[in-house]
Amino acid sequence: MPSDLSVELPRTAEAPSLARKALENLNHRVDADRMADVRLLVSELVTNSVKYGGEGPVRLEVSTRPDRLRAEIVDQGVGFTPKARDRDLEDVGGWGLHLTEELTERWGTHEGSTHVWFEMNLG
Repeated sequence: MPSDLSVELPRTAEAPSLARKALENLNHRVDADRMADVRLLVSELVTNSVKYGGEGPVRLEVSTRPDRLRAEIVDQGVGFTPKARDRDLEDVGGWGLHLTEELTERWGTHEGSTHVWFEMNLG
């Protein structure tokens, strides 16, 4: 699926708001309710990249089809393995991956990297 949006974000506190601003280019392709979920998830995952992702920029890639959206957040961190999803949220840490689990149809990471992706049905 070719990217409709590809942007490099600086590893700064402004990165989540810059990501949300970049997502405005997709408003005409995605229902407003679904777009709110996309903005929330991208904000959370970009925040994680800024906080834990090592040096260098964070890249946001988003692709859409009439029935599906796929977003990928990539940074230069050392990678991680998502914690068990059935554990108490207080033990797991922040809300980013929990929200990703709840609001998407599929999501994951590329093993050994900090490349997080999610897919949402549209329509």
